[in-house]
Parts: sequence; C-alpha cells; structure tokens
Amino acid sequence: MIAAEFSAPAPARRLRLALALLFGAMLLLGLTGQVLAQAGSPEALVLNVDGVINPVKERYVKRALAAAAANDAPLVVIRLDTPGGLSSSTREIVELLLESETPTVVYVSPRGAQAGSAGTFITAAANVAVMAPGTNIGAATPVSATGEDLGETLANKATNDAAALIRSVAEERNRNADKLEATVRQGASYTASEAVALQVVDFVAQDINDLLIQLDGREVTAGSRSWTLDTGDLGIQDLEKNLLEHFLEFISNPDVAFLLLTLGGLGIVVELFNPGLIAPGVVGAILLILAFLALGNLPVNWAGVVLIGLALALALLETQVSGFGILGVGSVICLVLGGFLLFAQFGGPSPTLPPIGVNPWLVGGVAATLGLALFYLVWDIRKSRREERETAPTVIVGQVGTVITELAPRGIIRLDDGNWTAVTDDDTVIPAGQRVVVIEADDLILTVIPLSEMD
Repeated sequence: MIAAEFSAPAPARRLRLALALLFGAMLLLGLTGQVLAQAGSPEALVLNVDGVINPVKERYVKRALAAAAANDAPLVVIRLDTPGGLSSSTREIVELLLESETPTVVYVSPRGAQAGSAGTFITAAANVAVMAPGTNIGAATPVSATGEDLGETLANKATNDAAALIRSVAEERNRNADKLEATVRQGASYTASEAVALQVVDFVAQDINDLLIQLDGREVTAGSRSWTLDTGDLGIQDLEKNLLEHFLEFISNPDVAFLLLTLGGLGIVVELFNPGLIAPGVVGAILLILAFLALGNLPVNWAGVVLIGLALALALLETQVSGFGILGVGSVICLVLGGFLLFAQFGGPSPTLPPIGVNPWLVGGVAATLGLALFYLVWDIRKSRREERETAPTVIVGQVGTVITELAPRGIIRLDDGNWTAVTDDDTVIPAGQRVVVIEADDLILTVIPLSEMD
C-alpha cells in the first residue's frame, strides 16, 4: 500500500523536472544572448549636466567617466546647458575631459540652451564639441560672484588667467584659440552656426541621433590612444544622477542653504538657552550639517554666516531679557545683512560663475517673520509680567536671584520665574554669578543689591 502511494506521482515528478530543465536552459540562453548582444552592440554613455557648475556636477562627470572606463564604453556624451559655475569645479571638469581615456563629446542641448562662462571652457575641452540649433556659447568675461564688474587691476589678473586657460584648452583640442579667448577678454558670444564657422565647435546636430551619425568615422585622440569613432549603430545608455547627487543638488540651492542655516542655527541657540529640550538641538544639528554640506558647494561668504548666527542669538536673548527691545531690532538687521552677504564675494572674481545669491523676497520674508514673532513673544511676556506685578506687587521685591551678565550697573539676573533686566542700587558693578536681592521693581526694571549686604 505504501509503495503504491509513492510510485503513483512519479510521472508528475518527471514532468516537473523536465520543465525545470527547460526553464533553466531558456534562462541560460537568454542571458547568453543578452551578453552577446551587449558585446556586439556597445552603447554611448549619455549624461545631462544643466544648471550651475558646482562640485555636484563635477562628481557626476567624474563618476560617468569612471563608469565608461570600467565598462569599455566607446563614447561619453555630455548634454550641457549652463549659465556658468564655480572656477574650481570648472577647472576640475576640464582636467577630467582632457585626461579622459574615453572619447568625449559635449553637446550643447536642447534648443535654447547655453554654454555660458564655465560652459565655454567645458565645451572646448571635449574631444568633439557640438551644438544644437538655437543655442549659444561664450560670454566668459570675469566678473565678481555678485555679477558686478571688477576693478581694473583685479579684472586684468582674472582675465589673463582665464584667457590663458581657454587658449591652452583650445590649442590642445585644435580649436580657434583667438575666438575662444575673445569670449574671455571681450565677452564674445556665438550662435551655433557662428561657432561652427569660426571653428569654436565642430558641428551642429539636430538631436542625439543626428549627433551619432555625424560622429561616425571621425578620428579623435583620447588620452594615449587614437580612436576612429564607430557610431553608426551605436546604442545609447542614459546615466542619471543618483539619489545622493539629486539630494546634494537640491540643498545646494542658495535659498535652501539659507533656510537650512537659519533654522539649524535657531535650533542650536534654543537648545543652548534651554538645556534639556533635546529635540531643538538634535534637529538643529542635523540642519546645520546639511547647511554646511550645501555651503561647500557654493561660494560662501563667512561674514554672512556669522551675521546670521548673531541674529539668532540676539533673537533668543530678546525673549529672555525684559526691557531690551534693541536686541530684537538688531536681530532683524543682522539677519537681513547676513542673508544678502551670505554669497556676496568682494574681490573674489570668477570667469565662470554667474551671479549667486539668496532671493531678496526670501530674506525679507524670513526677517519679517522673525520680527513679528519676536514682537509677539516680547509683548506677551511683558503683558504677563505686568499682570503678575499688578496682582502681587510685592512678590518680586525681596526675591534672591543670580547675576547672569555683569551688572555695570545694568545687566541681567535670573529669578525663579525667568530672566530680568536689573540695575544696581548705587551704580556699583556686580560680577556674573553673584547672588543679589531685589529691593525695588519699577515696571520691567529691577533694582538689586548684593545678597552679602543683607547680612
């Protein structure tokens, strides 16, 4: 009986085994065919570089060139649309393109795109420079990071340096060095057709497919090798920014960086004035780390950072001290100045950087919000203390407190219900940390004497 039970399903087991073998064979053949197809049909690596050239873009290009070298890609195509960028990142990308062992093409695209300032250097550094119809290249005259003209001495120094770089790149890639140098010295800019006629770029392509057709058979030298490009049947593989690069790109926006710095600093200051809250400190620390990560990708002016920090400290002091409305006013002024100076560069020219700054409406909105919040908090604190004093006018008199900031003769003391503005009875100086007694309360100003004098 038992033997019959086990022998009955044998055909079914054989069927399952046959199906498994068939599936495995099909999978193996499919994988083999895919590998052979890939081996027989190489693909050009295509990446999109748009917006301001910064360390994020530099990282993206470097990753693409490394991937192309690792996978033996026959070509790297950079779709470019930029108004300019940081000099340091521009030079790094130029260096990567000049040293690349994989042939590179910079394609100024789509229609209406530009290769302005930094884009001119990057386009010129590729093995093949191509533009779409309706695009332009040039305008690489050195300016300050705020977009203003430079002084004569500084302008000459920056212009000569940028001109030397663009000329050396042009000579390396056999382009028209005089016309490229004119983009730096005279701010010249060329349409796609003009750039081709002047030998600034190689040709105009309608789209990526037209680009590959025109590249077919062209000879280039990449690194230590000479290549004859075979792009007639070349496939395309888009290399997108990864999640980290997208995130870094987002926080590197000047407006986002300003908000991260402001909110992060506020969280830290709140924690310092109110130890033990934990949450403001943790959130503030995270936001500040992100803010400094963002500032690393931007031409930051550290005077602006200091002013924003001072603004937040003054704002918190205003809520802790009664009678000093000037602290709130100073806080708003420092925040506005810090916002406008955060990315202002004085004497720091760049031949590749477009004007960068925090949106004035954002600075004004944040400053107005801070001012209104301080006004409400201070008004509410003063109102509550007046009400307490009216209902119990003698409660504060006689209380013992601790000097927080030196009374010389005015300063701040801490009582059980918070911090107060205080003056000494006879204009003497009482150092911080000393114990004092309240002998008189006049509106929001307390008069105190040292506790030792009560003995």
